Amino acid sequence: MLIRCDNIKVQYNDQTVIDSLSFSVGEGDYLCIVGDNGAGKSTLLKCILGLKSISAGSLTFAEGFSQDAIGYVPQTNDSEMNFPATVREIVLSGSVGRHGIAPFYSKAEKALAVKYIEEVGLEREADKSFNDLSGGMKRRVMLARALMASSKLLVMDEPVSSLDPIATREFYEKVNAIHDEGMTVIMVSHDIHTAVHNATHILHLSNRLPNFFGTKEEYLKSDIGHTYLGKDGDCAQCHQHFEQLKF
Repeated sequence: MLIRCDNIKVQYNDQTVIDSLSFSVGEGDYLCIVGDNGAGKSTLLKCILGLKSISAGSLTFAEGFSQDAIGYVPQTNDSEMNFPATVREIVLSGSVGRHGIAPFYSKAEKALAVKYIEEVGLEREADKSFNDLSGGMKRRVMLARALMASSKLLVMDEPVSSLDPIATREFYEKVNAIHDEGMTVIMVSHDIHTAVHNATHILHLSNRLPNFFGTKEEYLKSDIGHTYLGKDGDCAQCHQHFEQLKF
């Protein structure tokens, strides 16, 4: 297992946000975290990233893997993503965690940046100003930047919020291709149908019902899955919902 959480509890100012939560993430998994507002989805990501401490339980990583080796795409809107730099410069900056204090990027790092820029389909925009890009392109730049930080685990917090349907679909397709190449993915999403279409595993945090963790097939058969997707919810319906994003 890459990550294991056992009965973790997380609090803010003595108020419990997450309680008795257990789940695991294996290498190559695609885990979507869904659920109610205020149920602790973003808080859980902060714990995984080392930005928030747990109050009880245990959060462990595989031997040889650390939180410094996580690629992270934060939840942002277009107005917050304004950087006076080119696409290439921003993607290269993702390697700073392993780059250290060296004043220049290595030849290998520059080659890797080119690879990830091409992987997200922005090779023609590599030398353009980040601020001149569309919202969907900006998200793909941040995805490439996160890939520079990690070759093993990609963590995203509602990365398609405020994007139009076409940009949303394009972003998901890029992530799916990256996952197919072996990257482990953890994504917080408010869109349960699309999450179930893409994910291998679902973690559903709820304010009203017991939390759920399992494969997407198990989720579709669960009580909480029936509550949020309907008793007739199945992968075919989720696939149809995902296909509609192209229009």
